[in-house]
Amino acid sequence: MILTTTPTIEGHKIQKYLGIVTSESIIGANAFRDLGAQIRDFFGGRTRGYEKVLKEARENALRELEEYAEQLGANAVVGIDLDYESVGESNSILMAVASSTAVVIE
Repeated sequence: MILTTTPTIEGHKIQKYLGIVTSESIIGANAFRDLGAQIRDFFGGRTRGYEKVLKEARENALRELEEYAEQLGANAVVGIDLDYESVGESNSILMAVASSTAVVIE
């Protein structure tokens, strides 16, 4: 399965558009990550704990997107758009949303 953010795949003709597929991944960041982020925010630098959570959320959303596309009979997904949000009372819940179009390519 080819996954791409572009609307086409070079060297492949899209034979059929199967529809829009979307997925969401919501992951809570724990108190230790929050504390680490506050310390990093004060002193500067990267917050690896949050980076890890964002990466996990993105990978989950893309994997689910691929599964939905396969269920439709697709062999590729084009035009992937990834969005990130923080939700919850303290904004410590991270959400990745992926949307795209499932297609059949030659």
